[in-house]
Amino acid sequence: MEVVPVMREVLIYRGEDGFWVAECPSLPGCVSQGETREAAVKNIKEAIDGYVAALKTDGIPVPEDKFDSLLLAV
Repeated sequence: MEVVPVMREVLIYRGEDGFWVAECPSLPGCVSQGETREAAVKNIKEAIDGYVAALKTDGIPVPEDKFDSLLLAV
């Protein structure tokens, strides 16, 4: 059985401590970080996998991602 990857919007930015923070808005509380941007991306992928697995184990529906974001210059 082939596993089809699911696309998730992830926000990534520098935290106050200099670490990179990554969060998945469609999965409330799903946040991770890393010393580098690459580490933060790797860590949020693992966090998303764990989050979704926990929801499925508990019989809770997995929220869909809407991909509705906007970047503004102000």
